[in-house]
Amino acid sequence: MLNTIDFMYFLDELKKGEIMDETSFYFVDEIGEPEHDIGCLMKYDKPYWVGLCDIPGGTEFLTAEELVNAKIYRGKSLKERWDDVRIICMGGIPLEEWSFIEHGACCTKDKDTHDMECRCVHSDG
Repeated sequence: MLNTIDFMYFLDELKKGEIMDETSFYFVDEIGEPEHDIGCLMKYDKPYWVGLCDIPGGTEFLTAEELVNAKIYRGKSLKERWDDVRIICMGGIPLEEWSFIEHGACCTKDKDTHDMECRCVHSDG
């Protein structure tokens, strides 16, 4: 299943840090490779963490922006590779369940392939 979500919406959710721990994804050009994990645990000095990446053992960041802009995925950033990102789960919840529970109005599911796409737009107002 190819699950996508709008980058700016994803970044906004990551910045909140509320439910983003244990977020898993893969890159479509790395089929067969292990999935990647990122998360946010606000109780730590550097709350944003990355598991599998170019840095052995993963790494941590002070801000969400640092995480998505770090060139740690085959020399590119998560932001640069976003078009190839497929979300498996957010906050440990499969994207399909998370999206429809939390944000059903912005997600669509293809009736034939069952692929899901979320084009959520976060508004502060």
